[in-house]
Amino acid sequence: MKTFLYLLVFLLSFHSGWCQDRKLTLAQAVELARHESLAAKQALTQKKTIYWQYRSFLSDYKPQLSLNGTLPGFTRSFIEVVQPDGTIAFQPVSNNNSLLNLSLSQSIAPTGGVLYVQNQLQRFDDFARNNTRYNGVPFEIGITQPLFRYNAMKWDRRIQPLKYQEGMQEFISSMEEVALRTSQYYFELLVAQVNLQIAEKNRQNNDTLYTIAKHKLDLGRLSQNDLLQLQMGLLTAEKDLASAQQSATVTSLQLNRYMGLRTDQMPALEIPTELREFRVEAQKAIQEAFMNRADAITFQRRLLEAERDVQQAVKENGLNASLNANFGLSNQGIRPAEVYRKPQDREFVELQFTLPILTWGRNKARTEVARANREFAQQSVEQDKITFEQQIFTQVTLLEMLQKQVKLTRLADEIAANRYQIAQDRFILSNLSVTDLVIATQEKDRAKRDYILALRDYWQSYYSLRLLTLYDFERNEKIVYN
Repeated sequence: MKTFLYLLVFLLSFHSGWCQDRKLTLAQAVELARHESLAAKQALTQKKTIYWQYRSFLSDYKPQLSLNGTLPGFTRSFIEVVQPDGTIAFQPVSNNNSLLNLSLSQSIAPTGGVLYVQNQLQRFDDFARNNTRYNGVPFEIGITQPLFRYNAMKWDRRIQPLKYQEGMQEFISSMEEVALRTSQYYFELLVAQVNLQIAEKNRQNNDTLYTIAKHKLDLGRLSQNDLLQLQMGLLTAEKDLASAQQSATVTSLQLNRYMGLRTDQMPALEIPTELREFRVEAQKAIQEAFMNRADAITFQRRLLEAERDVQQAVKENGLNASLNANFGLSNQGIRPAEVYRKPQDREFVELQFTLPILTWGRNKARTEVARANREFAQQSVEQDKITFEQQIFTQVTLLEMLQKQVKLTRLADEIAANRYQIAQDRFILSNLSVTDLVIATQEKDRAKRDYILALRDYWQSYYSLRLLTLYDFERNEKIVYN
């Protein structure tokens, strides 16, 4: 409810212009994108699909009650009938053969068989002879059991839960990808806004300095060459301002669309300067990644699927047999009630088998291919694990380095800003050269951009580490989404 109220207030304030006075923070942008972006909604839809697919899988292992039949089964035609002397006569037939069957079945996962109980009633109407008969099976219990064959249900019970867990973790990863992508768009706009601010400030400063320089030229304290240099600086500042305005407009549209906002209004972004320092141990990050990430479940699933394929190749290329057996009661009569009166025993047993004798090495080749694929899967998974661990270790190291980088660039930004202010004052009050003033201006702009870019790199590394581990190292807890 708090999240809903927060989003409602935020959206209303954004569209009413309130955001012109209050800046949009990175955390607000990420939270809004997690609820309103198209990517987040697609991830939620995919999660629902995986959930219902798993529910469908579980239902296959529960008793299934079904009613099937043929109503009506009317036939009116001529059929050929072989006569005692071997000739064929075409006899007219007009009948209705209807059937209803109510069955309750249960899959047996450990053996791959199916146990069933059924009740069947059949009605035959011979319209040509005005005759009606009933035939039925009041009760029958039976089993269909594969022998020496590949058991798909057994392996599905091991693999499908992994796919479900994999899908749930992929949903969390998708939400973290939304956060990472939002931070990218956020800082693209933030960099554009900072460039716009720098361009506006530089244009104002250059205009002021150019005016002062003309006065100093009249007093003979400045050369014509220095004045022209300041005039070129003013023209360059005006071009930079136009370019910065266009870039800010484009990046603003990208951020708004990704967050799910249908507005062209540019949000004012807050520079996320407050960083919480926390230490991340590489081994803990790797451990959490293997516990939380879908990739770790994928590794296990791939190995199981490779082993399953080997077992399938071995079982299907040898002796295959199937046992079908049932026991029940049956009867017939001219009325339905007679079917259930003193029914007779009804038994059926059938054993079917197939034994390959001469296949010219085909079965062995199929088995060896499956085994080779299993070996390749094991090697591939091992390599992917190494790459996975290396990626996490690199990200942890990068995050630690970027934490220090942000401090250094912030200090450099403060120093460059102070140096520029001193240089500007000296140019106005004394004889500081235009070249030194231009250098101070360039250093100020570069230091500000470097600081913003360092913040961008840090936050993208921060969200990348969350994505790789699905763990919040600030709060020391797993990342979950309901």
